[in-house]
Amino acid sequence: MSSSLSRLVRMLCAGYSNQAQAFENPPLYAHILVKFRPLPQLESGSLLLEQSYAINPAAPYRIRVLRAEQQGEGLIIHNQALHEDQRFWGAVDDPAKRAAITAEDLRSLEGCAYVVRETSAGFSGEVEPGCRCMVERKGALSYLVSSFELTERGMRTIDRGHDPTSHEQLWGSLAGPFEFERTEDYSQELPAEWLAA
Repeated sequence: MSSSLSRLVRMLCAGYSNQAQAFENPPLYAHILVKFRPLPQLESGSLLLEQSYAINPAAPYRIRVLRAEQQGEGLIIHNQALHEDQRFWGAVDDPAKRAAITAEDLRSLEGCAYVVRETSAGFSGEVEPGCRCMVERKGALSYLVSSFELTERGMRTIDRGHDPTSHEQLWGSLAGPFEFERTEDYSQELPAEWLAA
């Protein structure tokens, strides 16, 4: 891995919570937990992501396998869904379930990769251009507009869904980004061969 890619993967491998923000403004922000852990059995840079409401961490509302890689001068994070993802709910905290995830379980999400730039404080990224990252929510199809900023202290994210025809916003944050603080560090679980590559 290049030094930039290694830094990105190390910084991502953590647990995050927006508890302070949610408690300060409960009508606008749910209390959400986000965790990224390495999947050494898959391609270099593969991380399991689980996002859940703090009141029900056993039933994540988003579970993905992300794969960070160098692409030319830049960095990209590929976004992959899991077939029958309920089989893997809770895998982020269950080593045996994590180890059971294979390449055959993954389905690439077209148009949903994140284009990532290194900054002095960490990284920032956004879904690739083209409005092709389609998401079904409450029975309606929308395209995802999503961005993040990652630092040593935490992560700011904003996700919004837009109508494919009118481009009006259908769902997502109206009050600004979610502010996640780093609560756990899983970077010691990264395979040494990834970081040395």
